[in-house]
Amino acid sequence: MKIHTLFLLLLITACSVKESEQQSIEMDEDIITVGNGSELPYLFKDNSGGIYISWVEETDEKVEFNYATFNEDGSWSEPILITKGNDWFINWADYPMIATLKGEQMIAHYLSKSSEDTYSYDVSILTSQNGGNDWSTPKVLHDDGKKAEHGFVSMLPYVDNFFIGWLDGRNTSMEEGHHGQMTLRGAIVTPKGEKLKEWELDDRVCDCCQTGAAITSNGPVIVYRNRSDEEIRDIYITRLVNDKWTEPQAVYDDGWEIMGCPVNGPRVTAKGLNVAVAWYTASPYARVNLAFSNDGGGTFSQPIQVDESEPLGRVDVALIDEKSAFVTWMEVAEIKGAIVTNNKIVKRFSIATSSSSRGSGFPQMEIIGNKVLVAWTDIEDNRIKTKLIEL
Repeated sequence: MKIHTLFLLLLITACSVKESEQQSIEMDEDIITVGNGSELPYLFKDNSGGIYISWVEETDEKVEFNYATFNEDGSWSEPILITKGNDWFINWADYPMIATLKGEQMIAHYLSKSSEDTYSYDVSILTSQNGGNDWSTPKVLHDDGKKAEHGFVSMLPYVDNFFIGWLDGRNTSMEEGHHGQMTLRGAIVTPKGEKLKEWELDDRVCDCCQTGAAITSNGPVIVYRNRSDEEIRDIYITRLVNDKWTEPQAVYDDGWEIMGCPVNGPRVTAKGLNVAVAWYTASPYARVNLAFSNDGGGTFSQPIQVDESEPLGRVDVALIDEKSAFVTWMEVAEIKGAIVTNNKIVKRFSIATSSSSRGSGFPQMEIIGNKVLVAWTDIEDNRIKTKLIEL
């Protein structure tokens, strides 16, 4: 490794600035494991900079939903049990998550079966008022009462409450004698789990791609995979501005026509009015795109392709500053990353080996100062691993 590093340094010195900006860097920081049998990681950074990881541990009898906090020494705290049950819907792409208001008031969600039908489940939420030591009794977020799909949640603090977005299948229920369309809905929920407002944001969306949400200076934005009558499934955004949601619009017109859901949703990040969106598309060929906005998501720059070859998608993104973002994705059996500044890739990272199988899930990441924390499921070791990377 020392010989390789020396060679890399010599190579960078010999190259021009333009060439050095494109070097791929192999990382060898220590990897921290999280829980035997752990899977479905989710990373969350609160408004005070605290970092949390949630995950599940599944046995034949039950599912346990846990979380831990990231310590200053680079370790994780002892796991704290949020809740457990035996009537959950566990899906590799639709994972439980937590969010906090400065660490004390917390909210979490998971998917609970509403009938014996395979795709009949609800979004159950529960809250804590004392930093996760005690949790409320779970309750269903939506009030349609339909035995249908509800999931692919985005959840984050918004002023003194939480904004939650989700895919809602109430119109797809066969209880009405027909099969309608999946919809996108949003709600404002108090730290005690009381719903203040709820909206239908789009009446026809892709059935099983993740949503992504961020808070701009104007308010929440949510990104998702739309579904046109012609089966064009591009990434769309809608924004809450002056207490009114804008008409959904494409982040970019990829023109991806696909008859089934690719199970590969977008992610979004924001600071003030600066927004970045990362997503996967297969039109005209498989690639991972990143686009920036400086007006709160009203308009976007031309996207830049960040992958090198054979991407699987499974993206995440975070803003470093108003002009730079760190984006992660999967290529074949590897987790990749890149710093993008002013629509140019300035550094690439090979983060970890992984697997293209569903069991490897969706890698997660958050920025901590001048480092990036990445979490993923290692299916060979049957546990979650996390890693810190210098920017």
